[in-house]
Amino acid sequence: MLQTLTPRTVFAGLVLLAIVSMAFAMLYLERHLNLAACPLCMTQRVFVLAWGLVALLAILHNPSGWGIRVYAALCALSAIGGAAVAGRHVWLQHLPPEEVPACGPSLEYMLDTLPFTETLSIVLMGDGNCAETMWTFMGLTIPEQTLILFIVTAIVCLWQTFRRLPQEASHAS
Repeated sequence: MLQTLTPRTVFAGLVLLAIVSMAFAMLYLERHLNLAACPLCMTQRVFVLAWGLVALLAILHNPSGWGIRVYAALCALSAIGGAAVAGRHVWLQHLPPEEVPACGPSLEYMLDTLPFTETLSIVLMGDGNCAETMWTFMGLTIPEQTLILFIVTAIVCLWQTFRRLPQEASHAS
């Protein structure tokens, strides 16, 4: 059954997943619950946008053969990068309180005053703001849910990268 899914359909699903994820974060968590995104949350959103944009480009380009695999691999890299950031975020949330890093300045302040590479390094390290658990669903924190999202997305993208495409199956017969 999975083999009957066209690559374009899979990419459309990835775009839809990215849109729903961003809408949930920005409309529900930020606007409705008034939860401010920490630097690691913002970084994870960049990775969601990255896989969504790559998948959208794949839909528009509609490649065949190795082109499908390239787009899928780029989506997978975005999801794996996001999973790494989400994993760091989960780790920070599970540190004992005495080991949590101090809270740092806002992202806007760092971007205005520090070189970009230093700001990026600080953001990826996370701070005390990132260690707070602001909301849970089914016992999972937002970063834990996001980590699951990235892992599932990476699996789908890797499957898309390495699966036997319908036209390959017909050529092999």
